[in-house]
Amino acid sequence: MVLEAPVNKRLLTLKELCDYLGIGMTKARELVRGHNGFGIQIGAKWYADLEKLNKWIDNNLQ
Repeated sequence: MVLEAPVNKRLLTLKELCDYLGIGMTKARELVRGHNGFGIQIGAKWYADLEKLNKWIDNNLQ
């Protein structure tokens, strides 16, 4: 089950990703820095592309 994201945001911060998935900061960093296709680095900060994250979740549930 995928929860609704806050107000039509395209990118989630690491904190928002933690809240969205119910995971800790260490796991969130691992996920966005991995080669999953949804992590985006802008400067020194990492974000998760919500659309790609949801597709990744759907693909990994099957």
